[in-house]
Amino acid sequence: QVQLVESGGGLVQPGGSLRLSCAASGFTVSSRAMGWYRQAPGKQRVLVAIIAAGGDTEYADSVKGRFTTSRDNAKNMVYLQTNSLKPEDTAVYYCNAVASRTSGSVYFKWGQGTQVTVSS
Repeated sequence: QVQLVESGGGLVQPGGSLRLSCAASGFTVSSRAMGWYRQAPGKQRVLVAIIAAGGDTEYADSVKGRFTTSRDNAKNMVYLQTNSLKPEDTAVYYCNAVASRTSGSVYFKWGQGTQVTVSS
């Protein structure tokens, strides 16, 4: 049974950093493209970062240069390092295996997500 558990969110001041973690079970994260998504209040969930099975990474323009995604194959975990956080980064962050980058479809049931709030 596949399970995705996100953690590491919290309240941070503008300019601060958080490291988000995604613990996966029931499949191997290194075998799939893994994405980090976020959903702000009243908005659709959007893809902000991808780490491909081969290790290549891509980022949405809104987070490029500030966020970094990585993977620990031994622990079967994916991470999102978020730096220089802005109030507009406030959202619930989720991870999932990417089925389509354009449609936003994913392979597995969503986890509970982790809340990131950027505020002074």
